[in-house]
Parts: sequence; C-alpha cells; structure tokens
Amino acid sequence: MPRIEWRSILALATAGLVLSTGSQFEAPSFGSIGSAVETASAAIADNLSDDGPHLGFDTFAYPGDDAMQAWATAEKPYKWVGYYLSAPCHNDDSWEGKRATLSTMGWGMAVIYVGQQTWGRTPGQKVQVTRYITKRVRQVKTRNGKRVVSYVKKRVPVKVLVVPRASPNASCSSQFVTTARGTADANDAIAKTAAEGFAKGTVIFLDIERMESVPRSMRDYYAAWTRRVLQDGRFRPAYYAHSFNADLIYGDVKQVLAAEGVSAEPPFWIASERGFSVDKAPTEVGHAFAQVWQGVLDVVETHNGVRLPIDVNVARLPSPSENYRGGE
Repeated sequence: MPRIEWRSILALATAGLVLSTGSQFEAPSFGSIGSAVETASAAIADNLSDDGPHLGFDTFAYPGDDAMQAWATAEKPYKWVGYYLSAPCHNDDSWEGKRATLSTMGWGMAVIYVGQQTWGRTPGQKVQVTRYITKRVRQVKTRNGKRVVSYVKKRVPVKVLVVPRASPNASCSSQFVTTARGTADANDAIAKTAAEGFAKGTVIFLDIERMESVPRSMRDYYAAWTRRVLQDGRFRPAYYAHSFNADLIYGDVKQVLAAEGVSAEPPFWIASERGFSVDKAPTEVGHAFAQVWQGVLDVVETHNGVRLPIDVNVARLPSPSENYRGGE
C-alpha cells in the first residue's frame, strides 16, 4: 500500500480518537483539526518511514538486558543494533538467544556472520621462515703446533619456503579461505540464524574485513557462501565490506545472484569514516547499493548511565535484516 494512504488513514484515525474521548471541549475549528491531523500524520509517517537514515550501533559482546533497555529509552535515537552470530572469526556467543528480548524492547536488528578473513595474507602462498637443522661442521684446531681437523654436529639456521597451516583446533584462519569452507560456513550461518528464530527472508550480513587486494581464494569463498544461502532459500545473503573493496565484491556477488536467477540487489553494509554524518543516507558513502553505512569506529558513548564501546551506523531501514520486502 502506498505510504500516502497510510498517512491519510492513520491521520484520520488519530483525529477520530481526539473527537471521541467524551471529554468536555469546545468544538474545534477546521483549522485546529487540520493542524492536529497534520502534526499526527507527520509523526506517524516518520515512524513508519523506510527511507531513513535510521541510527544503529554494533558492539562485540551483548551488553546485557538492562543496558539494552536503558539505551532503547535514551534520548539519542538508536533504533537498531548489530546481532552477532557465533562464527568462525567471532567466537563470542553472548548475543545468541536475545532476538526475542531485543524485539520486545523495540530494537531493530542486523544479523552479522563474521566469516573467514585473509588477515593481510594470500591463502596458499608460501612464506619464508627460519628453521634450524643439524649439520656436520668441520673444525680446525692447533694442537702442539699441528693442525687438527675434527667434525662436530651443530644446529644452524636456514631460510625455507613453506605453505602456512592453520593452528590446531583453529576455526578462523586465512588458510580456510576456500570454496569448500565458504559452503560450510554458509550452512553454519543458515542454521544459527534459524535457531535464533529469525523469519524467512531475514538478511544475513557476511562480514568481510578490509583487504589491500582481494585474492582469488577470497572471491571464491564469498561466492560459494552466497550460492549456498541462495540455494537454501530461507534467508538472504548480504555483505559487510569496506568501501575500498565494496565495488569488486558487489560485482562478484551480482554475478552469483544472476546465475541463480535472482535480480534483486544484494544488501551492502559499507564501512568508511570519510564524510560520515548521522543525518546522511547510506548511499552518500559513495556506493549506490549501500543499505547501511558504518562511519564511526571504536568510540565509547554513555546513555541513561550506561557506557558502551560501539561503532556507529546509519541504515535505510529501521531493522536492516528484517524490513526487506520481496523483490527489493
């Protein structure tokens, strides 16, 4: 239904409530009714607007129910929060089980899955390391005026090229940036989003941290992740990426979507501090496909007496993972 119809209907309903209270009052003039209706209509329309910007924050660990309730009623109008699933590169599970609680408080949510990262390395590329080996070393000494040759064993350093391996029991490693792991991590993200009770169609943001260059293995990783989420069909793939890498990632995932018969735009959460302001639209980050803009990192704010370390974001929708309509 077009928004103008909602405004008209809700405004008239509001005016009707004013006129039906049963209280003693003077008959209002058409001008006063019109003013009341216009004011109510504007307030209601603002609350229902999808156009934003809607202020949100994310923080590593769940702050606690009391803290979230305090911030929900604070003067600064944070409307939504990043909802971290436990993931390969986010080993904290404190957000899990809190969806219903946050929803009851009125919080919108952006579901985040921190997948594998390159951490400045090229997966599979050999690196030079120092190893120690035992060698038979010739020694010459002078004894009683004569040269005496002997051989001893010594540990000596040598430089060798090796393919790095992930540490034992590691879940997060540049060596896991592969097609197979992209599929496996997608299955993990799907299962955890479903277990949290998020509705069908919920957007899952795959967190892809900034890279100076994006290796082929990473492109294969997030393509496989995207393909698996699409094929499962319950949720929608989306992406957190730095502005520096966003255009490449967007082009890659658009190709995957097209191959799967999906014409909808992939939601993107773009990180960039340049030019950020809380009253700007996400697209003003410089990417027309941006749905969320993260522009302030690692700050501490206090609201209603509760102090939290956060990143500050603006979004087009009041609940970035939950408010997308079909085909959008």
